[in-house]
Amino acid sequence: MPQDELEGSSRFSLMTGWRYAPNGRFYDMYYARPKHQGLERSRGATGGPLLMGCFAFSPINLIEVGIDLFTTYERMEFTGQPGLNAVGVGAIIDVRFQHKFEFGRYGLVPSAGILLGPTFVASFFDGGYAVESGSQSFGVTAGATLRLSDVWGLRFDYRLVTGRGEAEDIGSFDAGGSWFSVGINYQFPTKPARPLRRMF
Repeated sequence: MPQDELEGSSRFSLMTGWRYAPNGRFYDMYYARPKHQGLERSRGATGGPLLMGCFAFSPINLIEVGIDLFTTYERMEFTGQPGLNAVGVGAIIDVRFQHKFEFGRYGLVPSAGILLGPTFVASFFDGGYAVESGSQSFGVTAGATLRLSDVWGLRFDYRLVTGRGEAEDIGSFDAGGSWFSVGINYQFPTKPARPLRRMF
């Protein structure tokens, strides 16, 4: 394997998975309100699906820089209240350290790094109006690409991200949390070094 095999390469990953944030404090705020005291507490947050597209480039062999566009959805239930829907969208820039290992026929590329970018959340109770909010998200990520061919592979990703949304008459909730995702990865072929053309 060439030492600089990852250098100058780029990839695109399309992933889906599940996002989970306990939001215990958010539920506590709801049931602590005088008119909700004594109500049977609902089961709490269960998380929701996510969809993410990632484009990344490796300027050098050990470092990858990428941008991730994502959308998330979650529905939270409260006793005595219509369901709360939360839709998030955002763009995150990430910097990862990576290394390719000889694994199987085409190799395994694990990576880990940090994340930074804006997140926008719209939340609304069934039949109500949307409350929109934005926040700066920070996080850490770890993942791996299992290559199945020279260009195709499976991508696995975990990230722990901050984020905040606002709900009508209750307060703020965690729109980040733990993200688990898996998807397909396409590795763009690197252009081979070309000899200088003779000048006339």
